[in-house]
Amino acid sequence: MSFSASIGRFRSGNPAPLYVQLQQLIRDAINRNLLTQDEAIPAERDLATEYDVSRITVRKAIGGLVEEGLLTRRRGAGTFVAARVEKSFSKLSSFSEDMVARGRKPSSVWVSKSVGTVTPEEALSLGLSPGAEVYRFQRLRYADDVPMALEYSTIAGFCLENEDAVDVSLYEALTASGNRPVRALQRLRAVPFNGEHARMLNVDAGHAGLFIERRGYLRDGRTVEFTQSYYRGDAYDLVAELNDI
Repeated sequence: MSFSASIGRFRSGNPAPLYVQLQQLIRDAINRNLLTQDEAIPAERDLATEYDVSRITVRKAIGGLVEEGLLTRRRGAGTFVAARVEKSFSKLSSFSEDMVARGRKPSSVWVSKSVGTVTPEEALSLGLSPGAEVYRFQRLRYADDVPMALEYSTIAGFCLENEDAVDVSLYEALTASGNRPVRALQRLRAVPFNGEHARMLNVDAGHAGLFIERRGYLRDGRTVEFTQSYYRGDAYDLVAELNDI
């Protein structure tokens, strides 16, 4: 079955621009699960032929859906329906725990692990004295082998035995040492990915992303974690439960 037979064709007499009509057909197909998460859509030239429009029209339609987060481009592979993850802002959990809870397989590629002396910014964020020891971890986080986030974590030195104590999950290592945070403050803002971050996350430079900064605290109030994460904006929905109390 052709792509147009699956999702529909343009309606006669529709005054909307052709790129808007094509966007709406694909958007409706995603909302009705005619196109499913991680499913590839045809190449631009094939869509242009099938719908008898220019490739510029197709490119404009696809680009708009990518900006909306409904589609995602994978370098060298094509364009796919975005697989989105709901990240709760009301629960303190690790990336690995979030992925497992949603039936995804988490994995990481280590960029670096190191131990060193706290910087002025880290000292302020962690409430540490000058000269204190910290561990630094930089990882590229994957779900089902798709790059999802780039994570930079600084951990107070008293929390871990050494940098190699962290294998797959940072929070597992902190739990094992008795220093897992029990609460956290998080800040979120939208950012465009620069060239290096875009390359590592396999998206185009300027791609919409989410920057989340987190400080994690022990029950006694000490700060143990300062993490800055860059999440792909086309892969995440942030959810918070609000109560009127």
